Amino acid sequence: MLVATNDCHFDNSEKFVSQKVLSCIAASERLATMTERAVTAQHYFKTAAEMETLFADIPEAIHNSLIIAKRCSFMVQEREPILPSASETDERAMLVQLAEQGLESRFRALAELPNAYFQDTAEDRKPYQERLKIELEIINNMGFAGYFLIVSDFIQWSKEQHIPVGPGRGSGAGSLVAWALLITDLDPLRWGLLFERFLNPERVSMPDFDIDFCQERREEVIRYVQGKYGQDKVAQIITFGTLQARAALRDVGRVLDMPYLQVDRIAKLVPSNPAKPVTISQALASEEPLKLLYEEDEQVAHLIDTATQLEGLYRHASTHAAGLVIGDRALPELVPLYRDPRSDMPVTQFNMKSVEKVGLVKFDFLGLKTLTVIQRAVQLLKRRDIHIDIDAIPLDDEKTFELLTNGDTVGVFQLESSGMRDVLKGLKPDRFEDIIAVVALYRPGPMENIPLYISRKHGREDVEYMHPLLEPILNETYGIMIYQEQVQQAARALAGYSLGGADILRRAMGKKIKAEMDQQREIFISGAADNQISKQLSSDIFDQIASFAGYGFNKSHAAAYALVSYQTAWLKANYPVEFLAASMALDATNTDKLAVFRQDCLFLGIDVLPPDINASEASFVTEIYKEKPAIRYALGAVKNVGSEAMASLVAERVENGKFETLDDFTLRLPADAGNKKQLENLAKAGAFDQMHDNRKQVYDVVEQMLSIADYTRKQRQSDQVSLFGAETGAEAKIAIRFSSGPDYSAADRLDKEHEALGLYLSAHPLDSYAQQLAKLDVINSNMLEQICSGAEQHRVKLAGQKTSFRENVSERGNRYAFAGFTDRTGSFETTLFSDVLKQSKELLEREIPVLVTADARLENGTVRLLAQRIESLDDAIARQQTGLGIWLSDASCLDEIKQALAEDGAGTAPVKFFVLCGDAEIELTLGYRFRLSGGLRQKLKNIAGIRKFAEI
Repeated sequence: MLVATNDCHFDNSEKFVSQKVLSCIAASERLATMTERAVTAQHYFKTAAEMETLFADIPEAIHNSLIIAKRCSFMVQEREPILPSASETDERAMLVQLAEQGLESRFRALAELPNAYFQDTAEDRKPYQERLKIELEIINNMGFAGYFLIVSDFIQWSKEQHIPVGPGRGSGAGSLVAWALLITDLDPLRWGLLFERFLNPERVSMPDFDIDFCQERREEVIRYVQGKYGQDKVAQIITFGTLQARAALRDVGRVLDMPYLQVDRIAKLVPSNPAKPVTISQALASEEPLKLLYEEDEQVAHLIDTATQLEGLYRHASTHAAGLVIGDRALPELVPLYRDPRSDMPVTQFNMKSVEKVGLVKFDFLGLKTLTVIQRAVQLLKRRDIHIDIDAIPLDDEKTFELLTNGDTVGVFQLESSGMRDVLKGLKPDRFEDIIAVVALYRPGPMENIPLYISRKHGREDVEYMHPLLEPILNETYGIMIYQEQVQQAARALAGYSLGGADILRRAMGKKIKAEMDQQREIFISGAADNQISKQLSSDIFDQIASFAGYGFNKSHAAAYALVSYQTAWLKANYPVEFLAASMALDATNTDKLAVFRQDCLFLGIDVLPPDINASEASFVTEIYKEKPAIRYALGAVKNVGSEAMASLVAERVENGKFETLDDFTLRLPADAGNKKQLENLAKAGAFDQMHDNRKQVYDVVEQMLSIADYTRKQRQSDQVSLFGAETGAEAKIAIRFSSGPDYSAADRLDKEHEALGLYLSAHPLDSYAQQLAKLDVINSNMLEQICSGAEQHRVKLAGQKTSFRENVSERGNRYAFAGFTDRTGSFETTLFSDVLKQSKELLEREIPVLVTADARLENGTVRLLAQRIESLDDAIARQQTGLGIWLSDASCLDEIKQALAEDGAGTAPVKFFVLCGDAEIELTLGYRFRLSGGLRQKLKNIAGIRKFAEI
């Protein structure tokens, strides 16, 4: 335990870890020797009396050792929660005043919105005013007024600075006081959210608001809190990273000086499962290749044995993703601090649970990317003079529910996974409550109730209630208990529980501790008797409620996140161009996500325009193209160029006008936007096409451009005039000298574009395979639903370029995977079981088009694909070739053709040439046979001198 001082230090360096590794290795190597010596010499720990005899000449040594031990045994002094003062006057009175004022503001806002549930009458106001009074009394009696005021202060400041704040998270959305103070944005009375789920007067615990902020501006809120309460009173919370299996193996391998590739290969034999990490021991038991290496190689065995001893130990210190503490005094007076070299904020040396013991209160400042997407979409809409208040959109928009029913939820918060899209297609949501329910149900356990919910919603199954008193509580969810709040309400309705007492019951049911359950059962049965419910029936109902409570979800959290889901769905349904541009901007460095968004744009008929040095910005933006909105690809999304560098480039263009030529661009090139890799990738991506459309020529003169740009900058800085009066600096006319060579071939051009962007933008690799795909009976992915309209299974062939690959291990230890592909019309995903995975894994590691043979079946409105075979598309095309005829204008290109054939490889198909010789046509047959892959045809298209080619 570290003792609190002003100069505490925590060593989290790699050197520290390496010393631990070395110590462990040394200990393991000495173990056998030490054991042998201990046996022969009878080594043992001496008793206290023997130690006193040994040190009889210096007894103070024994005494001092005891003092040191006592000083090291330091226990944290536990304190009640302490907070900085939120008001110079009475915090309780201030909370009441602000909450009442805030509720009045909410009333006015509700009255202005089209709704049927609130008309601002005295009758409408009454339940709000009564609930507010009860909540304020509980909050003030529990001493939490200051906490609410502090949270309200930094949230209101954020909203005044136009920093997006989430509508709520967790049980805090059930508080009317929080809604009145603008901490949350979801009316708890309208949606049936309970305050007692958040703050229970019968079980005193500190309230905890988790606040979502715009990811890009979260730091501003933290800086405001530091400025308001003092730099020395605000700190992040430490977390400790532990050595997981793979990291332990790599660390030990490095210390043992084993080859990196060997250690990396061994480490990768340990299955990766972030949800449930696999230990080295478990991997040894389940992974045969790892077990064989362990048994056959002494060095590997030594590596694994040592790593096993280190596994689970602390490796490094880091900081909590969202947690901050705010003290009422300088924090070193309360807790030792640590300086994280990656941050200018102090960090507590105590972890989250320990800081609470010393009285510090945790505040969660979370960054939510979706809030940034929403804000950016709203800002892009302003370019078209469309102004949206996202908090005032109607919650019954038909286009939004149509989008959800169609499963068109790529980019929609919480609802974009393939499984969730399947659920939405079956559910066909038509009200906001359906979105709340699906957010709560789509989890392991509750998912079993999704088919029942769907059947009851659409009248295919009768709605049943365990007791008539439950009908008003469960009517919203068709008789199915989904939310924790429903457990509380059921206990109150059936057995007379208070909502606070019902929350204790809910917790007991969740923990399933028998003693607590037996006690609660007696209370429940006793209370139910007052409602004329028999002992047997009430006991049965108790058991049924307990089974639901085990996986019941917090409705407050589900409702708050459902609102964010609805807002993103509304934007996509009504303004898809701006929404997808904003989504792409926030995932600009994630090429897998960009490829998904790109496919979604194709599906929706939205043009994605290529990066252009004179039209693009650093981020994704929208513009009008062919009289309709389109997305312009971001310069900053080109690989290895950097958003900041591209922002500098765009600033130069905005300030001094468009770049007229490549020479003009070179002379004006900012220093931080001009290195070789940046310009090469911009050239490969086609960003200079409007100035010079031969990409290879631009790529080849990059070094010239850099030399000219560097010379120009130096001339400007020198501020000197040439001896002979020549123009210098910005006036210098130094022209770029281009080679006369041809541009990249169509295939190479596409490959280079993919290298620079990480996806295919201007075309698709399968475009050149169109004729061959038809002969292979390959279908397009957009035809799958039409083909699989019935209940039967269909065997289909699809061609695609891999976009994603996720490998998993089943509970039985079998490997399986999900592979995503894109074709010319969309995307598809297929499941690979162990046998197919084993045969095709190496092939899927290569970036080549493949032919997928799969069984397709329609399940809940979505096509499921189970791969039966995956092979190279070129190989599949080559196998069905009968021969190729090539008609030439002359024989000058024969050598180039022969080289292309040789590179394609030997096969079974003959090749014939037909060469014009005057008026006659000469036929030549090669003595070899070739593969004739689809890629070969693309090469032949780019060879000058070929009139045509066709199968023979």
